[in-house]
Amino acid sequence: MSETPASGISRRALLLGGGIGIGGAALGAAGGWALAQSAAPVPDAAPTAGTATVPSRGRTQAGIARPATPQRNGLVVVADTPEITTADGVLAMLASLGDRIDALTDPAATERVVLPDGPGDLTITVGIGPRLVAAIDTSLPGAATLPRFASDASLSDDMRGGDLLISAYASDAGALHASIADVLAAAGGAVRRWTQPCVRGAGEGTIVRNPLGYHDGIIVPHTGDELDENVWIADGPAAGGTIAVIRRLRLDTAGFGALPGERQDAVVGRVRATGDPLSGGGPTAEADLTAKSPDGSYLVPSRSHVRAAHPSFTGSRLMLRRGYAYSNAAGPGQEPDDGLLFMCFQRELDDFVRTQRRLDETDDLMTFATPTASASFLIVPGRTDGALGASLGR
Repeated sequence: MSETPASGISRRALLLGGGIGIGGAALGAAGGWALAQSAAPVPDAAPTAGTATVPSRGRTQAGIARPATPQRNGLVVVADTPEITTADGVLAMLASLGDRIDALTDPAATERVVLPDGPGDLTITVGIGPRLVAAIDTSLPGAATLPRFASDASLSDDMRGGDLLISAYASDAGALHASIADVLAAAGGAVRRWTQPCVRGAGEGTIVRNPLGYHDGIIVPHTGDELDENVWIADGPAAGGTIAVIRRLRLDTAGFGALPGERQDAVVGRVRATGDPLSGGGPTAEADLTAKSPDGSYLVPSRSHVRAAHPSFTGSRLMLRRGYAYSNAAGPGQEPDDGLLFMCFQRELDDFVRTQRRLDETDDLMTFATPTASASFLIVPGRTDGALGASLGR
């Protein structure tokens, strides 16, 4: 199997890809459940999560690369907007949503009915699904529909897709439900398709242990230049936006935990206790996919997640990934519904699609993940003035 990068992938992407942590497309494309700590300031960066306000306005929307350390609590809503069928309707909805987000997140706002104690570090991010993107212009990024993957065999049609994504994050979980309800009310007859509260574990910076117990959030785009190269749409009406994929994944933590420890490490490609790749080095070291044992076998196994998700095999860019654990109540006799709410952000949907298809074929970790919801959205550009989404209509 060749270790040479496919054409179009940067050397930086190749080097970073080797360190990808557990959680690829079946468990979130191309790696982990958390963002890595930025090595340098990113555009429009804000202080790390806490009580510091995160400005909603900027070249890009808040809640993706700012704050640099994701907040502990999240609430994600995927909704449909059946009454909105035209470009003017979509743009009017986005403008209304932007106004509500400004009112909620501006610490100087006088309206304090929804959040009487102020916004804290609340961020609210908006994306529109393929139907609404196409209503504006079928040539816009995000107009293509996320395909059904081999791992989606049991995924019902009503849990695929959606018109509107609203995601809210904050250190104070109490701020989320009221904020989401307030924003959603401005969406013009929006009907919730599914809602998911979620939480991140404690950790240094943005590296945390995922629901299977492994360190994640190690390798993603770090600097502003890397975000521009891999995540933000570069030009056109959607410049400053990005393509988001969201996958809710029920995890068989009991089945994975029943494996011997060495087998767990082999499935992931990392050492659980330390986070080191099986090829050696520290927890942030690049995995050496060419390293072999004396008997000629790969130190990073051929069907491990780290090897399967490596971008040299797909020509994909790096993806900015964010993952939160979730736990939903199960009724009598039902299987537990615990797992990962995974999101990734990339300039092109195909970066995710190619990676997911490879993982469907070669990643043993997928045995322990069952998708229960799947969708893609255009995260509309941020704004420094004017209405949210206004550039899409130009």
